[in-house]
Amino acid sequence: MRILPALVLVPLLAVSLVGPVGPVAAEPPPVATVDSVDLARYAGVWYEIAKIPNRFQKRCARGTTAAYSLKDDGTIRVVNRCTTEDGQEDRAEGVAKVVDAGSRAKLKVSFVSFLGIRPFWGDYWILGLDADYRWAVVGTPDRKYGWILSRTRMLDAANMQAIDAILERNGYAKTDFETSPPGE
Repeated sequence: MRILPALVLVPLLAVSLVGPVGPVAAEPPPVATVDSVDLARYAGVWYEIAKIPNRFQKRCARGTTAAYSLKDDGTIRVVNRCTTEDGQEDRAEGVAKVVDAGSRAKLKVSFVSFLGIRPFWGDYWILGLDADYRWAVVGTPDRKYGWILSRTRMLDAANMQAIDAILERNGYAKTDFETSPPGE
């Protein structure tokens, strides 16, 4: 009778001391931004090449763009546009503010305002940026959101390879992104 409890307890004790058997998933690396962003060069129109699907872009069927312009108070005006399935324009206006003055690569963005008060802000981190500001990779520290942006409606394979390396280095799964159909 004493052998049966020992047969059960010894393996349980061994697993608790050694840990579970099999591979343990590695913790992804922390999300890292670019070293520096020239916001005057970053301003302008960007075309969405791909995104991690999210609830606030569900109506967008094609032609998604983001336009950024610097304001006198140091914030950035944000205007996002897309075309819905029925051909209508969907538009969201917001504001972004720099939260890391050293790199200017970490921003917060808000599209909700109540009587001039903005209670909700989301992370907008610039993870990758072409030297000539032709494309950008934007994400969040929790990897819940992500966008690939370009100054043109399409990117070639060489640029996409560079972007894929940035996504991988930051712990994003490339398969989480879906291609955004260009507009006319």
